[in-house]
Parts: sequence; C-alpha cells; structure tokens
Amino acid sequence: MLRLSKKAEYALMALKDLASRPAAEAASARDIAERYGIPVEVLAKVLQRLAKQHLLVSQHGTRGGYLLARPASRISVGDAIAAIDGPVTVTVCSSADDDCDQYATCNIRDPLWRVKDQIVNALNSYTLQAFAADESPVVPISISRRSSDQAAPPAQVPVASR
Repeated sequence: MLRLSKKAEYALMALKDLASRPAAEAASARDIAERYGIPVEVLAKVLQRLAKQHLLVSQHGTRGGYLLARPASRISVGDAIAAIDGPVTVTVCSSADDDCDQYATCNIRDPLWRVKDQIVNALNSYTLQAFAADESPVVPISISRRSSDQAAPPAQVPVASR
C-alpha cells in the first residue's frame, strides 16, 4: 500500500494553507499548527525541512513566518512529498543497485517500476496551486500498445472527484 507519512501530510496541509494566502502573507509554524491541530514542534521541523529543500522561505521579525519560495504553480505535490519522505517507491528494490536474491529472476519488478513512474508523474504534475484550489488533478497516463512496446502519447485523464 502506498502511504504518505504523517509528516508528509502535515507538509501538504501547511503548503496548502500558505498557497491559499496572499503571496506576501507569512504564517508562523504555531499559527498553522493551531489551525489544523498539529503538534507545533513536529510542524516546525517539517517547515524547516521544506525551507531547506527550497520550497519555503522563512522571514524573521514581528511579521515573520513562512512563505512559499516560489509561486504555487511551480511547486508540485510530488516536490513536497519527496522533500519529506524521499523518493516514492513501491518495491523493496528501487534501483538496479539493490541487493535482492530474486533480482535476476523477478517478474514483477519492471511492471511495478512502471506503475511507480505513473504515480510519480501524477504527483509531479499536480501543482500546489491546483491542490490549494481543490481542483481535480489532470493526470498524464502513458498507455502501452498491445502490438508493440512503444507507448502511446500520454493521455490527460481527469481524476474523478470523490
């Protein structure tokens, strides 16, 4: 099961909050934490990590706090998740360098890597701007043709709202 860590969820909540504010309006870790019922100490560390990964900038002073480092249209949900959780993986072996007894004979690794690539594509194409506006993501999906190994051009598929 693909699952985000609680810290990645907190990061997305904070980024969505910041993306919903006017561009020059900073918010403190305490303000955001109190608004969403997140432990302040945990959120402070998450926001520091997002700043270290250049997704946020911090301002000091009486009107200090955190701001998006660039426009929300240029930050993806995938950027935020990777900044906190690292790269998305769906198998224990995430690269050809991994030590696995079944690596040479594994018949699921490559298909699952392709699934992972689609998931990463979807997360990277969903901007924070669209996420903050509660817009349904438009996910590029590559569909392989049966008669050959060539992929068809990516189709833009809107994801149905719940």
